[in-house]
Amino acid sequence: MKKVGILFGMENTFPWAFVDRVNEKTGKKDILAEPVLIDKVEQGVPSEYAVIFDRISQDVPFYRAYLKNAALNGTAVVNNPFWWSADEKFFNNCLAVQLGIPVPKTVLLPSKERPDDTSEQSFRNLAMPLDWQYMLERIGFPAYMKPHAGGGWKSVYKVENPEDLWAKHGETGQLVMLLQEEIVFTDYYRCYCIGGKYVHIMPYEPRNPHHLRYATQPKTQGEAHKKLMATIKDYVLKLNQALGYDFNTVEFAVRDGIPYAIDFCNPAPDADINSVGQSNFEWVVEHAANFAIEKAQSHVPGQNNCTWGTFVQSASASTKKVSTKKSK
Repeated sequence: MKKVGILFGMENTFPWAFVDRVNEKTGKKDILAEPVLIDKVEQGVPSEYAVIFDRISQDVPFYRAYLKNAALNGTAVVNNPFWWSADEKFFNNCLAVQLGIPVPKTVLLPSKERPDDTSEQSFRNLAMPLDWQYMLERIGFPAYMKPHAGGGWKSVYKVENPEDLWAKHGETGQLVMLLQEEIVFTDYYRCYCIGGKYVHIMPYEPRNPHHLRYATQPKTQGEAHKKLMATIKDYVLKLNQALGYDFNTVEFAVRDGIPYAIDFCNPAPDADINSVGQSNFEWVVEHAANFAIEKAQSHVPGQNNCTWGTFVQSASASTKKVSTKKSK
């Protein structure tokens, strides 16, 4: 019997529907789904789960440590906790540029306040002043400032001019921020991607109240809409396969017919029926359950069963080639 666990916090609708759907499909014979229950964590000791869907460790460091130990000892953790710990938005944007996927023009800003236990000497490699003229001309106004890591629309600012930027940057403390051009969009989409192959594209209006964000219709229609959907699906697959995410959402703002990837680091995406709606909820429960069963069926005890993106795999392969050449 292989176990599929789901680790979650305050959310209620998705985790229980996921458990029920997996068990309906398997009949609880060879594969059983249940909420994860942790009574102890000892280093180097495997967990009892073949697969764990992680919905909460971004907020609970204890869970993140538990998942890394589980993954190291053979559990297929969705999403890979090692990669998620290293991931952040600025890197994702850099990778998107390499993949040829449009993203807003973006620059990285050092934190307003120095990190704890650092001094002015810690920043002797940072030019003072920075090349603000170049950066502000490159990005333009209005612009958006947001943390280079994190999510949930926390600490996101719209800035109208340099004075507004200085004032709001002063509120960000030790956060490292991105300054990003504004994309004035006609359409906006949020896309689920599961298993690096299942894609569900949803019209989305981020300016609406949370419970009404999915209650919208696209303005682009006809052949242009079909072409746009095909392009967005292609971009979603490229991003998730490169990053190695098993369960993620990607958001696109469409300007002049071009979809710009705005946010694609959501490894515990909203899947609550009360916000995403019945049809989107049904899709994500069904495909998450199918993917969990696939992962359980392919699970090999004691081996690395986590997903690594093509970017990491390529980098690893290049390192091995260099090491081999040097050893010769």
